[in-house]
Amino acid sequence: MEFLGDYAVFLAKVSTVVIAVIIVLVTIVVLRRDRGRQNNRHLEVHKLNDSYKMLREKLEQALLEKDELKALRKAEAKVVKRAKKQEKTEPKSRLFVLNFDGDIRASAVESLRHEITALLTIAKPSDEVVLRLESGGGMVHAYGLAASQLVRIRQAGIPLTVCVDKVAASGGYMMACIGDRILAAPFAILGSIGVVAQLPNLNRLLKKHNVDYEVLTAGEYKRTLTIFGENTEKGREKFQEDLEMTHRLFKDFVASYRSQLNIEEVATGEIWLGTTALNKKLVDELMTSDEYLAKRATDAELFQLHYIEKKSLPERFGMAFGNVLEKGLLKGLTRLNEQKFWQ
Repeated sequence: MEFLGDYAVFLAKVSTVVIAVIIVLVTIVVLRRDRGRQNNRHLEVHKLNDSYKMLREKLEQALLEKDELKALRKAEAKVVKRAKKQEKTEPKSRLFVLNFDGDIRASAVESLRHEITALLTIAKPSDEVVLRLESGGGMVHAYGLAASQLVRIRQAGIPLTVCVDKVAASGGYMMACIGDRILAAPFAILGSIGVVAQLPNLNRLLKKHNVDYEVLTAGEYKRTLTIFGENTEKGREKFQEDLEMTHRLFKDFVASYRSQLNIEEVATGEIWLGTTALNKKLVDELMTSDEYLAKRATDAELFQLHYIEKKSLPERFGMAFGNVLEKGLLKGLTRLNEQKFWQ
């Protein structure tokens, strides 16, 4: 018995040491991981003027003879020299380019918020922000946050131009309407100022197989419609009331930034192509983002901002699977909508 007692004390001491070592190792791993995450977050800034110049020079090298190219470079050097002298008295305006490729969760807002925070530390009212926006909308709260990030630019007094090359619908248009100007490609899709919610109900299937489903709530409207429970007319009315309230807030938000709109005419949930959207004053001008930026590159310095946060391997796999699933569902719905739209 004495031996067993000593052995138990020995095991207790060993266990204590092992647990202490494990705690220290876990702490070190967590600290290194957090430090690694910090190092994986950074803001990339690219000067688009240099990119345009490189493309032009590459084409000139392929098309011009050696003497012609030499004369052209000599003339360009003189122009650059004069421009530098002029910039000492009249500095070029700056234009900051942001990109937002939206999904249902508006997950790109995580990068957008950091990009806007960064540019607001240096941007002036004489500068301009251009947002290249592509989104078919998604969750109300997610796009509400994304729109609020753009409001920060307006509140700072910095001109905001929103360019839509493909689609800015629903939550996407909620973001677009904040711009001082909205430019759209002729066949871009805009509008869908409405709210939709849909869910299946499996209650009859469960009853058929003698499966009971119970949900307990505190609060009369904690649950209105459910997937498995038996929905009531009162619950449906409350759910519809909530949708209508959200729609009113959506309309008021758009109207506050686009006072030129006939909000009752356009807030029907319909979508329009760029040309029709221009007639309905949903956009201000028909122009692609490439055309606009190429024009501005002649008289302004263009800087493209991109905030990057590298994900771990499991996070990347999870995000990739989620994106594939989401894009598959969206592709199916888009095809159905396109058939309806074009037929």
